[in-house]
Amino acid sequence: MDIQQLIETDQSLLLALNDSNSLLWDGVMWVITDTKTWIPAIIALLYVIFKNNKFTQGLIVIVMFAIAVTAADQIASGFCKPYFARPRPAQDPDIMYLVHVVNGYRGGMYGFMSSHAANTFVVATLTSLIIRSLPFSIMMFVWAAIPSFSRIYLGVHYPGDIICGALEGCVVGVLVYLLYGYIQKRFFSRPQYISSQYTSTGYAYTDVTLLYTILFLTYIYALIAGMCVARISFF
Repeated sequence: MDIQQLIETDQSLLLALNDSNSLLWDGVMWVITDTKTWIPAIIALLYVIFKNNKFTQGLIVIVMFAIAVTAADQIASGFCKPYFARPRPAQDPDIMYLVHVVNGYRGGMYGFMSSHAANTFVVATLTSLIIRSLPFSIMMFVWAAIPSFSRIYLGVHYPGDIICGALEGCVVGVLVYLLYGYIQKRFFSRPQYISSQYTSTGYAYTDVTLLYTILFLTYIYALIAGMCVARISFF
């Protein structure tokens, strides 16, 4: 399959996933794609990090997240978008009038690769490697996939933009975790935990459950807020 066939397949897949006549899902995806929606989950994650680490170790973890997100975002938006200069679906003259957009939102000119996908997947990867709980890791990657998919639904990214952004985020997350592991081994001692109350890296399952709860409540909020945005009522 040559590059033109890949582009055509990407366009066809975008139009299939983007096509929607649902005001409810328009509203829900509009809320989900907004970074501010996830602020409570970010605050909860910060709480869990500092609660389960000494203060200096907690600061190191936060610095690692800052490095990871900055690197993932800059690779996607600072380098790839201007370098590849691939128009977003909603900005692409070939298909822009076939793309379903919400509230007139078409995004910036270029879309490859998705910084939303890069940022969410770098957070999911780094968090999963630091906390080390399989159910939690699954939850984090499902979380990363949902706002990433919202970008396809809103017509501002092709599936290829999302896939490449997600892969980039995962790679950056692993590399930053290796740096974190070196710093931790060099300056801090952290025993391995074998307990039904803690993950292997010492995070209390009760605190991990808090993150589950906050994310679940955020999804409920997105549904209710999406109904308000779409002005839908089931009553």
